[in-house]
Amino acid sequence: QVRLVESGGGLVQPGGSLRLSCAASGIIFSRSPMAWYRQAPGKQRELVAGITSGGGTNYVDSVKGRFTISRDNAKNTVYLQMNSLKPEDTAVYYCSNYGVLWGQGTQVTVSS
Repeated sequence: QVRLVESGGGLVQPGGSLRLSCAASGIIFSRSPMAWYRQAPGKQRELVAGITSGGGTNYVDSVKGRFTISRDNAKNTVYLQMNSLKPEDTAVYYCSNYGVLWGQGTQVTVSS
């Protein structure tokens, strides 16, 4: 079955950390560039971080220095480590192979 399944979201206080995971199946994961997107209520979905098949990364300016994307090709999994979280990071986070497949999303809420 071809799918992406996210996990790891939740409620965290400002300044806290979360790690999101996305498990892929049915694709040649090691050759797939992967990305994390997010969509906040009333806003368009935005690309947060991407990682190439070779491990090169890119980030939206608002998360640089706080978020880290990584991948484990042996586990067909991509991660998003999120530190120093802010209320404005609140959104549903999705993983995708740049728009071909999408996961169901995982809610991240940053609030005191």
